[in-house]
Amino acid sequence: MFSLCSASVLADQRFTDDSGRSLRLARPAERIVALAPHITEVLYSAGAGEKIVGTVDYSDYPPAARQIPRVGGYSRIDLEAVLALQPDLVIAWESGNNMAQVEKLRKLGIAVYISQPNNLSDVARQIERYGQLAGSEAIARPVAQDFRQRLAALQAAYQDKPKVRTFYQIWKTPLMTVGKTQIISDAIRLCGGENIFGSLPAMAPRVSLEAVVAANPEAIIATGKGGIRPQWLDDWSKWSAMTAVVRDNLFYIDPDIMQRHTARILDGTQRLCEHLDTARRRRP
Repeated sequence: MFSLCSASVLADQRFTDDSGRSLRLARPAERIVALAPHITEVLYSAGAGEKIVGTVDYSDYPPAARQIPRVGGYSRIDLEAVLALQPDLVIAWESGNNMAQVEKLRKLGIAVYISQPNNLSDVARQIERYGQLAGSEAIARPVAQDFRQRLAALQAAYQDKPKVRTFYQIWKTPLMTVGKTQIISDAIRLCGGENIFGSLPAMAPRVSLEAVVAANPEAIIATGKGGIRPQWLDDWSKWSAMTAVVRDNLFYIDPDIMQRHTARILDGTQRLCEHLDTARRRRP
């Protein structure tokens, strides 16, 4: 009886995605294509990893994700490869995927759910929603709750901390940072940081070297690519009058735990908060 009731509850559900578009699924998705590495990871967190039949380059966590067939990169999708997998659901990333290609998939009759987590609390909501889409709510719900509890603990620990003017550097050439609506800006705020470019509307705006120097950040956080501290982080040392340089507040965080919209972003946020605490202790 329970299984029959569950099936009827899960059948013919309607959802509204993060772009405001509606989506109807006659039954929980069984063949999912994930168009971003973080979408793949969150599907695993939501108990739906075994339902992923295709994903994109750099989808490498958890390790089982490395075995999933690729359908191109998140910014350039191989549409024929997607169609060949016969998915009953494609989950796309609004600010990362080529939305013209995503729209082509929709016009070909494929169900598409567009995701855009812009703040830390959105990660828990995303885990729950993927569980609903795949019929794995029983796994997704407690994972989301654990995330919320950990997030609340971090918020309580850092809500009264003195502000630290922070420059978050994604890349050197071009020099890129995070803007107002980027999830990392939310993490900076949680830790008591003040993003010196937090008023910019772009997700990943390009900025000038002169603008960074003029803003005189107290801390510089860099991620770069891969799990190695980028050499260009130390290039800031030539600006010997900058507060971040004077106090040796040049910090690194592994991009996999900071730049992916997954449960692991709280590991990155914890590291970010610790770095800003170090900057506070180094004040004269």
